[in-house]
Amino acid sequence: MTDEIQAFCGVRDRKTMRRLFAELFTPAECRDIALRWRLMGLLAGGVSQRAIAHNLGVSLCKITRGAKVLRNPGSITGRLLNAGKLKRNLKRRMRHG
Repeated sequence: MTDEIQAFCGVRDRKTMRRLFAELFTPAECRDIALRWRLMGLLAGGVSQRAIAHNLGVSLCKITRGAKVLRNPGSITGRLLNAGKLKRNLKRRMRHG
């Protein structure tokens, strides 16, 4: 899977990444990826697994897997989610002085 990873690493803007996803994945696969990312973000934000299951209509098994990933101190997903959270907080602070 080295070639695929290298190709993804070469994408530097959202528009190109969107087009790449549209070319590689079906709309259903794109929705699955977006749902997985959303549930991981909710978990990272402290929302309970049961609340996520109820609100997103996904199984507890899928959510438990995400929680296990985030419990790992070396989780890249956790690091990316936290970096995104920090950026959003900084933007909010900049807007509100």
